[in-house]
Amino acid sequence: MSQSQVAILQTSPRTVLADYHRLLNLAGYQNVIGKEADTALKVNISWHFFFPGSSTTPWQLEGVIRAMKQDGYDPNLIHACHNRTVVIDAHLGERENKQLNVVEAHGLRNIHLYEGEEWIHIHDAVGDLADKFLCLNEVYKDGFFIPKRFIGENIIHLPTIKTHVFTTTTGAMKNAFGGLLNERRHWTHPVIHETLVDLLMIQKKIHRGIFAVMDGTFAGDGPGPRCMVPHVKNVLLASSDQVAIDAMAAKLMGFDPLRDLKFVRLAHDLGLGCGDVRDIQVVGDVDAANENWRFDGPFKQMTFASRNQHRIYWGPLKKPVEWSLKTWLAPWAYVASVAYHDAFWYPRYAKTKMEPVLMSPWGRLFANWGQVPTDQAGRGFPDVGEAHPELVRSGIAHLREALRLLGMAVKESPELQVKKRSGTAYFTNK
Repeated sequence: MSQSQVAILQTSPRTVLADYHRLLNLAGYQNVIGKEADTALKVNISWHFFFPGSSTTPWQLEGVIRAMKQDGYDPNLIHACHNRTVVIDAHLGERENKQLNVVEAHGLRNIHLYEGEEWIHIHDAVGDLADKFLCLNEVYKDGFFIPKRFIGENIIHLPTIKTHVFTTTTGAMKNAFGGLLNERRHWTHPVIHETLVDLLMIQKKIHRGIFAVMDGTFAGDGPGPRCMVPHVKNVLLASSDQVAIDAMAAKLMGFDPLRDLKFVRLAHDLGLGCGDVRDIQVVGDVDAANENWRFDGPFKQMTFASRNQHRIYWGPLKKPVEWSLKTWLAPWAYVASVAYHDAFWYPRYAKTKMEPVLMSPWGRLFANWGQVPTDQAGRGFPDVGEAHPELVRSGIAHLREALRLLGMAVKESPELQVKKRSGTAYFTNK
């Protein structure tokens, strides 16, 4: 097997679009992403509200689309791709994170996988490969469904560099989680590392090409992917090896990928990619790959919500509570999550956490996105405009939004939807 390669570049708003073009080609994306096939740009929305480091940035999406157009990819064969959860409103998220602005500016299709898309049973999609799954056959006894449109498509994942309370870090491999599994993804949390490996097996089977472009202009530390401490780090990563790019991002954050990330170690041992950073070829700004940000990680200062999630999935609350998440009682957990994160934590803590990075060039670029022009050559943004700390939601308007999201969590919960359809069958794997 050829040596895994990860491209890394240092960047700034002034050169970010040109840097994305260079990054993709350094990582050899044209050798992986065929121009004749449809390409899904798998957008990451970890929080529907803007929070630096949490979700795909507009310049990340813009940079990738511009690079593909410049390299001769047909825009009619490129589309943005979103999944939904009962606690994240993807339509709100694509607006608040200014991703929709980019998609509409380029006239691309914008596909939400849970709206009018056909899903196919996993055995029909991957055949005997399902026999090799580490855990999904046990989690979903009757199988599960994946989007039919993914079969034969290219996919480019667009994660950010951040920590995660379930997987220590999250990146390219975790970005497939929302798109490939149905809305009962929380059933896999007790075996989340094995799940990510199974999903990588599926991706390698169904996709024409797989690539990842990771934005580290902002990077998040702490109990992510939401309640983090954002930092400005000015780096971009890209690779066709999902394991290698996650390993390199983890190394930058200060972790040992093979020791600290079980999903990387499992995938590495199965030959699905390279998780040993000593064996990864780094191209681009090689010195940047030797940085150590010394992040605290997700477990040092956990939130009330993340501590109790750990107690439910791996601790003393597992037996008395976890069973309820597989029945019609499950919406209690969705309501609790939205109430804590959206109604309490965000208006209480987000401004303090976000304010330092909102004053940065990246924070100012986000605030003024769509209003500040690129330079004549389209390399980047020489003037990012003024800072706007009022980006942080608060007050009555935010409370109304939080209440709407609480209602959404109940109304769109799959358990109650199935109950409405069947009258008696409270849950199913479909």
